Amino acid sequence: MSPDPAPSSRPPQLRADCGRCFGLCCVVPAFAASADFAIDKPAGRPCPNLGPDHRCGIHDDLRQRGFPGCTVFDCFGAGQQVAQVTFGGRDWRDAPETLPAMAEAFAVLRPLHELLWYLTEAVALRLPVDLSVELERARAETATLTEGDPTQLRTLDVVAHRDRVNPLLSRASDAVRSPEGADHRGAPLFGADLRRVDLRRANLRGALLIGADLRGADLSLADVTGADLRGADLRAADLRTTLFLHQAQLDAARGDARTELPATLTRPTHWTALPLTPLRQPSRTSAPARRSRRR
Repeated sequence: MSPDPAPSSRPPQLRADCGRCFGLCCVVPAFAASADFAIDKPAGRPCPNLGPDHRCGIHDDLRQRGFPGCTVFDCFGAGQQVAQVTFGGRDWRDAPETLPAMAEAFAVLRPLHELLWYLTEAVALRLPVDLSVELERARAETATLTEGDPTQLRTLDVVAHRDRVNPLLSRASDAVRSPEGADHRGAPLFGADLRRVDLRRANLRGALLIGADLRGADLSLADVTGADLRGADLRAADLRTTLFLHQAQLDAARGDARTELPATLTRPTHWTALPLTPLRQPSRTSAPARRSRRR
């Protein structure tokens, strides 16, 4: 098997299209005043910054106005699916009675669309034929589930479906990362200095890398499924072949012009060309593996 994953691009239906949505990400979720959000907002209530055209009134200044959490949210296209497919373009502002059902549908479709994104990425990898067939079957099944009507979505056990699919994604990761690197699944690596740790082909699924120092790190073929990269320092890191890295993870992190990205992802606009502290050649040692939180 080739060690290099095949490049992929996100299909249009898995990219957020705010112009075809009804601002559902600004209505459905609840958030609490914190470093991520400047105010409290209960679930199901429109954010006060949401305009009558379903656009954010402070979109260009969200970080400066205390809403960085909004800038890293990705619905993976679930918003327009609910608005245009599940509810056939019926706006909740014109039909307020539909909002509770829309919220229920969005809560199911968002994780389904995220799972569909992971499956799409996995299918694009160079894998054994039998595994590719299983992944394609799972992708088709998941895509069919997203087409359900409000009643079907309400009764769908999305957690059970995800639990059936996740082992396939893990197998795909293991196949591409063979020989596998260090196992840091679910590791609490808050603020850890990982500049000299060998993370090539590492399993970082669900790792808590909040504020971690990854300057100059080589994350080639590392699996970052579900890894929390909020505030992680990715300046000059090599992410070109990192597995299952999505845009929201980059948007939550820090980086600069030297951070090497996959061709399918975009350098976040808030990244700045901060000076990079000179690094010694990594010793290629591995941090102690943690298995506290498996994904």
